[in-house]
Amino acid sequence: MADSPNCDLKSLSPLQLFERVTEQGEKVRALKAGKAPKDEIDAAVRMLLSLKLSYKTATGQDYQAGLPPKDLVLINNGTAKEEDEDLVDPWNVQTSNAKGVDYDKLIVRFGSSKIDTDLINRIERATGKRPHHFLRRGIFFSHRDMDQILDAYENKKSFYLYTGRGPSSQAMHVGHLIPFLFTKWLQEVFDVPLVIQLTDDEKYLWKDMTIEKAYEYAKENAKDIIACGFDVNKTFIFSDLDYLGTSSGFYKNIVRVQKHVTFNQVKGIFGFTDSDCIGKISFPAIQAAPSFSSSFPQIFNGKENIQCLIPCAIDQDPYFRMTRDVAPRIGQPKPALLHSVFFPALQGAQTKMSASDPNSSIFLTDTPKQIKTKINKHAFSGGRDTIEEHRKYGGNCDVDVSIMYLTFFLEDDARLEQLKQAYTSGELLTGELKKVLIETMQPLIAAHQERRKQVTDEVVKQFMTPRKLAFEF
Repeated sequence: MADSPNCDLKSLSPLQLFERVTEQGEKVRALKAGKAPKDEIDAAVRMLLSLKLSYKTATGQDYQAGLPPKDLVLINNGTAKEEDEDLVDPWNVQTSNAKGVDYDKLIVRFGSSKIDTDLINRIERATGKRPHHFLRRGIFFSHRDMDQILDAYENKKSFYLYTGRGPSSQAMHVGHLIPFLFTKWLQEVFDVPLVIQLTDDEKYLWKDMTIEKAYEYAKENAKDIIACGFDVNKTFIFSDLDYLGTSSGFYKNIVRVQKHVTFNQVKGIFGFTDSDCIGKISFPAIQAAPSFSSSFPQIFNGKENIQCLIPCAIDQDPYFRMTRDVAPRIGQPKPALLHSVFFPALQGAQTKMSASDPNSSIFLTDTPKQIKTKINKHAFSGGRDTIEEHRKYGGNCDVDVSIMYLTFFLEDDARLEQLKQAYTSGELLTGELKKVLIETMQPLIAAHQERRKQVTDEVVKQFMTPRKLAFEF
């Protein structure tokens, strides 16, 4: 972080100021621990105090370590006002905009960085592979410290991947595939280990289900994840209910995180209340722990300095903002992140998909007939009310769910662009566009179902057994 007091702090968002204060605090601690010259320490302390004052001016509250500000925007008189357009947290995604969440605003509010053309080109140079269409199309749109991951990779230093799934139901829908499809590509092009956390403990704590049912869902979801094509020699999948009792390294990291995060901080980050069970309050530390390589001594030979890259939807970012705040205080590298947009419900980007509503999405268990019926009957259209109006004015690709789904799953860039142009011009009707989506999704789901049939209980056991992977550390 630049130490110059002349930098324009007024241009920073409250969350960016919070992160500047946090980084400067880490610098002060490092200087003191390293017995740096007194004038250097004093200068760093003055900068820290200046940043804290700027933070209080912007938010109206004192800086508290590990407790980021709520989503605030400044209004003309300098007071703070809650932004009411989009609500994004690990359990809720709400927007009043038919186009979906405003991701540019979310980047500013969360203090992350946009994945721009320069970063995409650098990934291509580093891997020698064409960037995944999720990158090219902005589906993964935001990051934290991906440049550090590339620095390490270019200097022949390894890293590992970590992603996860909360097994809330037996059947997964196509939106659940997004992080796994992208993570599989990352693993292939970078050739690194991957750990996948199944948070069956979380679902037991949050949902009305038994522990046995949560564990059963974890095993079933593991079959769908394995069916994405992961390499058993390079991938470890684990259930929290299983692994926590067998790995002292994992549990030690959970306790380290728990010691450095207060109840007040998790209330501020996650919105917990005094009536929430203590299991919920302690859970964020369990999702944080896989960010540290010492949680997997069998994979990394006990090494603690291997950085982690986490591909996930951006609603999971609060967990890892907390993790990144704690990491330096427990002597661990901060995890890097790649954030994806949200997968829309069939009824439109304003509607949240629900496992309890079978018509809100296409499930991995759906038959070709069910897929066709769902798309024809429920996929929100950006078309006009009549054929005549549609031919004259064209369709709206920004709100049309068929276009949104094809952006995720139609890999041919030229074909996608041709469909968008034809729909916008009115040449292509809504029914014709939905037919293209049906013909795209039916073979994709059928192929997944065929691969899943090959995933036996024995294969699941192989993936979920703690073991050394095909890497040397």
